[in-house]
Amino acid sequence: MNFIVIIPARYGSSRFPGKPLALIKGKPMIQHVVERAREAGAQKVIVATDDERIATVVKAFGAEVCMTRNDHESGTSRIAEVLETLNYTDDTIVVNVQGDEPFIPATNIQQVAQNLHDNSHIPMATLGFPISDVDDIFNPNVVKVITNSNKHAMYFSRAAMPFDRDEFSNKSVDNISMSDLSSAYLRHIGIYGYRAGFVKQYRSMPASQLEKTESLEQLRVLWHGHVIHVDVAKNAPPHGVDTPDDLQQFQ
Repeated sequence: MNFIVIIPARYGSSRFPGKPLALIKGKPMIQHVVERAREAGAQKVIVATDDERIATVVKAFGAEVCMTRNDHESGTSRIAEVLETLNYTDDTIVVNVQGDEPFIPATNIQQVAQNLHDNSHIPMATLGFPISDVDDIFNPNVVKVITNSNKHAMYFSRAAMPFDRDEFSNKSVDNISMSDLSSAYLRHIGIYGYRAGFVKQYRSMPASQLEKTESLEQLRVLWHGHVIHVDVAKNAPPHGVDTPDDLQQFQ
């Protein structure tokens, strides 16, 4: 199985400017992400950025950089520019690993690529993991995903989803335990796999209101009637780094 990994990395995060260059155990965060992609067996690992500071650091530790425009609204859009610039064929399997996931298990990267390889009719794949903490269900920074019997995504949301009417209507959050809930909850893991041709197609899809409302780029794919395969991750990934305070868990 051949696949490439592209890591979108921008400097200007509103909550954490310069995040890809933050040091974790003496290495910039972006280097940890590149190392996880290499461990996964990717044939090529490319950092896609619009910032020379990030590019300089990435080149210094020996990774490949592709410079992109600074007006991309999502990582997938940035990846589309890379695929066009480097002229990848439409059947190339591409895994989008977020630049703020320094310790994502390499097995998860492999799993997404393998799911695409094994399901030739699926244009896009991602992962979820069972939620074990009630607080995560109500945390808008923890994205939830619902799937059907074919492991196809039905919806992604920052809200508590599915809404357990009996439990949520009659109890406060502090009085709810996971054992009370009648449905399993899946946390979406922000890793995507797709074929290069579909990424290019994504760029031409108009943004949907749902995508804007939830601030979740994958909803554009569902809105336009395409399938996203969601498998349960073989290994539990740690939460990504959203704020400077999140760094403390990795030091």
